[in-house]
Amino acid sequence: MSEQHPSKSHIRQTIESRIRLRPPVEEDPRLFGPRKKGLILACCALVACTGGFSSTIYFPGIPYITSDLHAPSIVTTLTAALFIMFAGIAPVFWASISDFFHMRRFLFMFAMIIYIVASLGAVFVENIWALVVIRCIQSVGVSAGQSIGAGVISDCYPIEKRGAAFGKFIFGVVFGPLLGPILGGLLIMSQESWRATFWFCFAFGIFIFVIIFFFLPETYRDNDKFDTFLPTTTSGEDKHDVSTKEKQQEISKKKSFNPIAPFLLLRHPFILIASVVSGIFFGSMFAVETIIPVAYQDVYHFNSWQIGLSYLGAGIGNLLGSAVGGRLSDRLLLRARRQRGGTAKVEDRLTAHVWFAALLFNALGLLLFGWSVERKLSVWIAIVAFGIQNFGNNQVMVTVTAYLVDAAPGRGASVTAAANFVRFFVACILTIAANPMTTALGSGWTTTLFACLSWLGAGLLLILKIWGEPLRHWSGF
Repeated sequence: MSEQHPSKSHIRQTIESRIRLRPPVEEDPRLFGPRKKGLILACCALVACTGGFSSTIYFPGIPYITSDLHAPSIVTTLTAALFIMFAGIAPVFWASISDFFHMRRFLFMFAMIIYIVASLGAVFVENIWALVVIRCIQSVGVSAGQSIGAGVISDCYPIEKRGAAFGKFIFGVVFGPLLGPILGGLLIMSQESWRATFWFCFAFGIFIFVIIFFFLPETYRDNDKFDTFLPTTTSGEDKHDVSTKEKQQEISKKKSFNPIAPFLLLRHPFILIASVVSGIFFGSMFAVETIIPVAYQDVYHFNSWQIGLSYLGAGIGNLLGSAVGGRLSDRLLLRARRQRGGTAKVEDRLTAHVWFAALLFNALGLLLFGWSVERKLSVWIAIVAFGIQNFGNNQVMVTVTAYLVDAAPGRGASVTAAANFVRFFVACILTIAANPMTTALGSGWTTTLFACLSWLGAGLLLILKIWGEPLRHWSGF
């Protein structure tokens, strides 16, 4: 019996460490092994994908919801639009709590509990306005993934490896909204109809909670504690090492708790510009996703299952865009550092692959999609076009997200939350406007306007490339 006591003690200690609010981080997260970092990154990507996944899983069922709940179509649209808006607002508060109280893991679990409860409530709803409210609560739960996930990546990866890490993370963020309609189209064909999508969200939330509980350690990185042992990384003409800046940011951040602090980061021009760029590209993707169910049903006479499958092309584009964008971003940053004799500035991430992605791939995909549907050409053109758009879109998203975290050291969660607010605010507006614009202008001219927005976004990236460093210095970064 005596031999069993150490085992029981170890099990008890393990369980206690899993339920602690703030378990100590004894080892520098940046020194974790590749396997452990990979597992952490997979957990973060899984949580982050839940937001987009939950926002679109019931897209194929929108006509059924309108009919079943006897709701005006504009109110049904609000269940999607307000979900997106709350997904932009809530991360600001998640990030503030995470950065101030020095925790990541517990907030992930608490957020998933909110999501699980809201998903179960949506199953039994009998009123469209109740569904609107529950969807907003559900959005608050899933919104923690992106801002806190970015903070975890900042904890675990040094600047020269963040691009590839963010590539995998953003793949989860953007792949979620594309996987949702595929699965939703299948679930809606069941006897439960659209309610089956929320049963799945309920089960999926429990699965993610279990994964986080057992496999995700606390990663909050105390820069004051660990940076002493790391080599310095210089940035352009500023010879102060990044770790010193992170330490200064950390010290100032500990002085007081301000739940709207991430909002205030948008007063810095370089953060606002990068956030708007991210919003333009993310919003145009969501707008096309909103157009697809109606367009494919009216033009190609697709059922809900066929509509869901049509998103597979976009999923492939996302996968390729994440892989290419993240690796190129890191590789070109390191090349610039070598050319500068060991120094680099974060604007070196904004290189050739981003311009091709913004000016060519994203715009080309939008134009091909819109005009092929307008002219009633083969549906395969539209499917491939949406994949091309997502290939370009993901490269821009990966690079801009990595740029923001690098440019605001020590504030990874907060700056990502600020960018998410702008990103989802723009996506909310474009989602509400997409179908009325298509009705008034046709899908061709609607996506042409979105393509023009992407070219505007490329122009804003050029401003960051040229004047990003002086703007950062002017803002005190």
